[in-house]
Amino acid sequence: MPELLDLSFPAAVAFGALGGPERRTDVVSLASGREARNARWADSRRRYDAATGIRSLSDLRAVLDLFERARGRLYGFRFRDPFDHASRSDGGLPTALDQVIGTGDGTTRSFPLIKTYGAGPSAYQRRIRLPDPASVKLAVNGEGHTPGTDVVLDTEAGALVFDEPPELGAVITAGFLFDVPVRFDTDRLELSLTHFEAGDIPSIPLIELRD
Repeated sequence: MPELLDLSFPAAVAFGALGGPERRTDVVSLASGREARNARWADSRRRYDAATGIRSLSDLRAVLDLFERARGRLYGFRFRDPFDHASRSDGGLPTALDQVIGTGDGTTRSFPLIKTYGAGPSAYQRRIRLPDPASVKLAVNGEGHTPGTDVVLDTEAGALVFDEPPELGAVITAGFLFDVPVRFDTDRLELSLTHFEAGDIPSIPLIELRD
């Protein structure tokens, strides 16, 4: 079986999940009272607890089904982050002008999908590994292109690949919806109908898969 299954975490449960990005930063307090800080990770990593999204026994059974198919922590799957799953910063439907993903040099044909947070020197660029193919929109110098004609989406690499390289200086932009590759962060689910009826749902931890 592949490392990442072609399966999605139940959408209704994901919508109510708790979680978000995590970073690792070393902070050392100096004798002067100042601090020295160093980022241990170049990229953030997302963690979630899906237990807060459970609303019914059918939700719980859907999670149990996926847990068994994923063999606990062994295999990953797709998760739609309820807070951050679109190329637009406001979470709206994607347009072809949402994100600049590259500039043509006359040679390069493959352009990975990215989402940029902020602007200027402090901006952060995030690689998008699991775009929703049906949602991807593309433009070159503001002119819309349809993926599947002269450009295709490489779903394994999360990149747009042109038949012919864009000309020098051409600005390539794209819009998309996307999922996060995650796995269960436990090999054990503790389920109880008594606890469920009392509103006490067990923890269902998920963690993002990194390259």
